[in-house]
Amino acid sequence: MGSKTLENEDRREYVVPSSSGSCSAGGEPRGSHLLRDGDGCMGSQGADEGDNDDDDDESHAAATVSLTCPTSGEASKKKKRKRSKKKKAQTALKQSSPPRIPLHQLFSCGEYRPGELCDYETTSTVKAPELRYQGQRALEDPTFLNNYRKAAEVHRQTRKWVQESVKPGQTLTEIAVGIEESVRALLDNAGLEAGQGLQSGLGFPTGLSLNHCVAHYTPNPGQKDVVLQRQDVMKVDFGVHVNGWIVDSAFTMSFDPTYDNLLAAVKDATNTGIKVRGESIRIAGGMELTRQNAGIDVRISDVSAAIQEAMESYEVDIRGKTYPVKPVRNLCGHDIKHYRIHGEKTIPFVKNSNQTKMEEGDVFAVETFGSTGRGFIRDGPGIYGYGLSHSPPERVSLPWSSANKLYKTIKANFGTLVFCRRYLNHVGLDRYLAGINCLVSNGILDDYAPLMDVPGSYSAQFEHTILLRESAKEVVSRGDDY
Repeated sequence: MGSKTLENEDRREYVVPSSSGSCSAGGEPRGSHLLRDGDGCMGSQGADEGDNDDDDDESHAAATVSLTCPTSGEASKKKKRKRSKKKKAQTALKQSSPPRIPLHQLFSCGEYRPGELCDYETTSTVKAPELRYQGQRALEDPTFLNNYRKAAEVHRQTRKWVQESVKPGQTLTEIAVGIEESVRALLDNAGLEAGQGLQSGLGFPTGLSLNHCVAHYTPNPGQKDVVLQRQDVMKVDFGVHVNGWIVDSAFTMSFDPTYDNLLAAVKDATNTGIKVRGESIRIAGGMELTRQNAGIDVRISDVSAAIQEAMESYEVDIRGKTYPVKPVRNLCGHDIKHYRIHGEKTIPFVKNSNQTKMEEGDVFAVETFGSTGRGFIRDGPGIYGYGLSHSPPERVSLPWSSANKLYKTIKANFGTLVFCRRYLNHVGLDRYLAGINCLVSNGILDDYAPLMDVPGSYSAQFEHTILLRESAKEVVSRGDDY
């Protein structure tokens, strides 16, 4: 989920990561994902469950007896045990479709693989070592890293299913509910009891934005269902959190090769913002350093300039007309805080004079949006979601008792995470609209609208979450698809 800039009007800004690979479904090669299994150790086919010293001999003997003496009870007994053991091991290694096997069953050791690790090329530091350690030690903490890597693995397995299964003709509600059910199943947490949603779950409302709707659209109860068409370009943006640490990652799907260059432009721009560039710069004393895009001690303005340069090098032909791919200038990437999808730092997609530096310990959602329209978004009709302020009060006292009760439920289930009406239905609420409106009008809840470019235009998004650790930059949400 992104955030807007304050250019001419208050907006949320977004960032999208990508990688270089083409795909019929929005730049993601369908089915190219590999499941990550915790312990993939399987015994040999004839292994006996008894002594380990003479496994081979006993296995061979058992096989011989089963062929020459079919009446031997002992041999048939062993054979049955061996078959069931092998079947059990194979089942544990394969994720279902849609994903319903909890991750802890696939990763029995409880440890999850790192994302893409990128070494830093500069030797400069942002802070004195003692201050750096004091302020940012969480990013080297094994529990913190495992939480983030687990959330990333849930994202990878869920989006693999989306890329393989989503087809034109499905409704956006079907797709959104399928994503959310998969995330909850993989986390083994339905989030139905108070407090469970703060342990793990969805990081923000699932975004399924079509064509000129650039971002922040989710299907809500009571709306007319939107059916996905073959000519649509759909941005799929969802977040997963474990103990409040949010993986924010997005990709774009299309079913018509007409839009391949649009998707390629945005994917390239996101990867450009993430990766290390091979360009050397000369500094005082004649020393040369390799310029990085995202990294410790890097100015955000440099990252923005690189993103714009990459995206604007593309154009796309749509029905006989050529369009330049424009970066959306009033959306941005953003840093991520604990239980807060938007921090204070933003990464615009166009050149700017922002001298703010990325620092060790920052967590960024690096994303880009490209459009064939004006490259400038405005609020559209409807509501995407709601969110409490960063420091919500313990309780509120409003004229509507329903609003006071609703506030307690929101605080207990979502805290400062952004949520939507569909999530309120999931925890068993109904008839809450008057309470929601009361909380919004009193400034207790913020509401967020869909973000639109001009009708008839098309837009794309790619996004990754990166951790600026002391030892390396970790693109934690990176997968084989993008």
